[in-house]
Amino acid sequence: MAERDAHLVGSLPGETPAEAIRTALEILGPRLRSLPDGETGERRNWVISIIEALGDHRDLQLKKTGDWSDYDKIPVLQVRRGHTLYGANLDFGHVAAVSGSYPVFRDLTAAAGRPDLVFQEGVPGDFDLAMFTLGPAGALRHRRAFTEATLTEIREVGAITGPDTLFQIEVPAELVLLAKAPPQVRPALAKVLARPTTGLAAGSAPGTRFAVHLCLGDMNNKAFGTMNDVGPLVLLSNAIVAGWPADRPLDLIHAPFAAADHPATTDRSFYGPLRDLVVPVGTRFSAGFAHESQSIDDQRTIRGVIEGHLVGEVVIAAACGLGRRTPEDGRAVLEQMAELCTS
Repeated sequence: MAERDAHLVGSLPGETPAEAIRTALEILGPRLRSLPDGETGERRNWVISIIEALGDHRDLQLKKTGDWSDYDKIPVLQVRRGHTLYGANLDFGHVAAVSGSYPVFRDLTAAAGRPDLVFQEGVPGDFDLAMFTLGPAGALRHRRAFTEATLTEIREVGAITGPDTLFQIEVPAELVLLAKAPPQVRPALAKVLARPTTGLAAGSAPGTRFAVHLCLGDMNNKAFGTMNDVGPLVLLSNAIVAGWPADRPLDLIHAPFAAADHPATTDRSFYGPLRDLVVPVGTRFSAGFAHESQSIDDQRTIRGVIEGHLVGEVVIAAACGLGRRTPEDGRAVLEQMAELCTS
């Protein structure tokens, strides 16, 4: 019986870090190498709480209202006239959250007999956070402040959690933009879109450990974009690998095959471009297809198709964090992951 690893992308079912961590350890403990704190409470909605908090920033003001009910109803901020946005004045809240959750993580993993588990911290891509905060034009003008603030948070979180911390860079905008682009421009565009991700790695301290979570979006459990096949995913992943700094370990690349509330397709042709995927030695490939609304038999078929294009077994995952699902559906995904980890 082959035993595969599992990877938890970020948010988990549970009201508190303690509840989320206990649930993950109960269902998937032996199959995990890293574990997030569950990103519970307002953090379950990825960057929404960050952007809402930035609405009170002295250098920002509301440009467009929105209620977060859909991707075209996102509020947009702008830099106030005569003001300059500096990274030193941006706080995304991750350091404070980890200060509270890390002692819980340490105690619960030790009690479960897994003191070896690495703490995993989700890092929204700096371009992604800038784009969702300021819109595309504002992101191009002011991304540097978001880059500086993100690098500061990586450093400060690492000071709390230690040098083995796994920082997962999360990039939905890049994959969706690439999937929407005409096929003929995708190879060149992928190289451009990979640079913010590799830049965050290069700007961090040598030895900092990373994972990359390619994403199709999951606001309200609805995808930001879709793919006709996994070609855009392969192009972006390969471009990130090609530009990755050698002295920053890339532990894992996570790719979405499901898309929020839509399970992964069983159409084998969809996965054909995986034959061109480059996975470096020492990097694990995590396939995000575990889904509560799909039969386990179909998901075993999908697992087999994906592994048929790769060398070795994939790491089992959902397409994104589970915080936008009901607690029952979130737990169902974790249980499916546990089953999919074993042949």
